[in-house]
Amino acid sequence: MTSVVLGVSAGIAVYKSCELLRLFTESGHDVRVVPTRDALRFVGEPTWAALSGNPVTTEVWESVHEVPHVRIGQSADLVIVAPATADVLARAAHGMADDLLTNTLLTARCPVVFAPAMHTEMWENPATRANVATLRERGAIVIEPAVGRLTGADTGRGRLPDPAEIFEVCRRVLAGGRDDLAGRHVVISAGGTREAIDPVRFIGNRSSGLQGYALARTAVARGAEVTLVAANVTLPDPAGAKVVRVESARQLRDAVLLAAEHADAVVMAAAVADFRPVRQSDSKIKKSSAEPDPIHLTKNPDILAELGEIRRARREAYAAGDGRHGTPVGRDAPGEAAPGGPRVIVGFAAETDDVLANGQAKLRRKGCDLLVVNQVGENLAFGTPDNAAVVLTAEGGSVEIPRGPKEDLADVVWDLVAQRLA
Repeated sequence: MTSVVLGVSAGIAVYKSCELLRLFTESGHDVRVVPTRDALRFVGEPTWAALSGNPVTTEVWESVHEVPHVRIGQSADLVIVAPATADVLARAAHGMADDLLTNTLLTARCPVVFAPAMHTEMWENPATRANVATLRERGAIVIEPAVGRLTGADTGRGRLPDPAEIFEVCRRVLAGGRDDLAGRHVVISAGGTREAIDPVRFIGNRSSGLQGYALARTAVARGAEVTLVAANVTLPDPAGAKVVRVESARQLRDAVLLAAEHADAVVMAAAVADFRPVRQSDSKIKKSSAEPDPIHLTKNPDILAELGEIRRARREAYAAGDGRHGTPVGRDAPGEAAPGGPRVIVGFAAETDDVLANGQAKLRRKGCDLLVVNQVGENLAFGTPDNAAVVLTAEGGSVEIPRGPKEDLADVVWDLVAQRLA
């Protein structure tokens, strides 16, 4: 049985951790809750003990014969602190050991995940940002907080992510999570764009965003800073990802290009409409006895090809020493600048026939490093929990991914990206 330590610090979001605890115990994990003293002001010891089935204490002086301040951390397979207040992040970053939770963090030799929750001003304070950076440099996963309603009438970044999404990150870490994306910024597009015909109708596609969201979750679990550009997706935000919501292909293009300026890798998993109506009606087109006017279409921007072209042009300008266009963007290694934009560009190709031939032709046109080619159709790819694909490489190689959960496909993609970033 997997041993999980759930650290709980004193924030109003503590009540959500009861749901996180339930998700762990119902999945068969043995959970030991280690709260701070003040956390028990929000949710009391009897609740944690009843939900976990294990004793609960905040002190190192209880059951001293069992040496809990050392044993709990040593025996854990995962430590998750949710919510993690600014105070706990600071004490963890500075190696303090003044209660059972901070002692447990110091003795843990397993993956450690922090899910911060605090007011926006506290999260954005330079002291907190420095503490988060320190913890990440030491190998901890610090999930970016969500944006939303905070205590009282305040709204902003600092909200504890949805417990189910925190659990998904932890599940990926327990399944053999790697930290090979630590210090990297990755941009992922997901969902399907919509091109308006009138205020009611649109041209769209069947993409649900499930694959893009799986890519985001697995990247967070592997330590990456994740920007997720989501087009018309109704899924809950993946814990730890910065979500930018868009509707049309042109909006998606603008958001991706902006985020890609300082990204190490871009993965274009969204299903982008190839065409849009030339003209959008300002009012709903009424049904009448006459045949409707034809809808004339025009091409949408090719975002994947544009990313490749921007990178190529910048690298050429950088090599030529042109300071106007050769400004280094992206990173060659964490903290280092590199010319030419994202080091790795990954595209997706949804095909109905001649899958590999069409995929290889698309790879040549787009200028990307990897192209994930999958067959779509009835109960294939769109809206399903599983997927199968072949990843084509710019060097002419290929990696076949058998049908399985979309998280498994995401991990293979990140394996290939991490190899190139290394």
